[in-house]
Amino acid sequence: MEIIKVIILGIVEGLTEFLPVSSTGHLIIVSRFMSLKGEFNDVFNIVIQSGAILAVIIYFWKKVFPPIPKKGDKEGVGKFKKYILLWTKVVVAVIPAAVLGLIFEEKIDTLLSDSMPVAIALIVGAFLLIFVENRKHEVKINHEDEITYKDAFFVGLFQCMALIPGMSRSASTIIGALLLGFKRSVAAEFSFFLAIPVLLGASLVKLVKAGFAFTSFEIVLLLTGTVVSFVVAYIVIAAFMNFIKKHDFKVFAYYRIILGTVVLLLAFF
Repeated sequence: MEIIKVIILGIVEGLTEFLPVSSTGHLIIVSRFMSLKGEFNDVFNIVIQSGAILAVIIYFWKKVFPPIPKKGDKEGVGKFKKYILLWTKVVVAVIPAAVLGLIFEEKIDTLLSDSMPVAIALIVGAFLLIFVENRKHEVKINHEDEITYKDAFFVGLFQCMALIPGMSRSASTIIGALLLGFKRSVAAEFSFFLAIPVLLGASLVKLVKAGFAFTSFEIVLLLTGTVVSFVVAYIVIAAFMNFIKKHDFKVFAYYRIILGTVVLLLAFF
């Protein structure tokens, strides 16, 4: 029975991690009806995010691990410099959420246990998405090379909204990027890149706090959930990148409103 739960939770994580609909919110909601035992459930929900992150790394392999240029290869050196610049901007963008996350970690864990703030955040985030999409979207940044450190920090500030369960890290960064004039595909890619250090760091912190003290069965559960989330997330990333070439993000906003409303009704009744 636990294996079935793990597979379902892994599918939910893989489906929702990179869509602007809040994977944490979905896992909290699903866990209310299908949770693992004790504190292991919270650890599991965080650690399986590493499977989704591995999917990003594989999908964007050339941008995450560009080849080291050979001596005299000016073109290769130029590309490698652009790679370094991109990832220093990612680091700058990660700083605000990393600092606030460490400060308010206990408060965030408290919020994670209640579906009410998750539902409210889902709905509020939906209206923010609709707001930025209804604005005249003047594209100023068509390629990741055009992102400045100021732009990266601004997007990082918006990522802090994701510390509220239900807001969605993906939605928060995309909202900030769209306000700056990012092309939708560039906004999505930059959001994916930001996820790598953020989610890997969160997984590592949870594992360290747990002391890596897991039974052999719990290790099997963690590995199963991580593998499932990886496979599903890879498929979702590919589909999502194709989808936003022709569509905006409003459909995700409408979904968030419906889901948030359902959660609110469940909380009251």
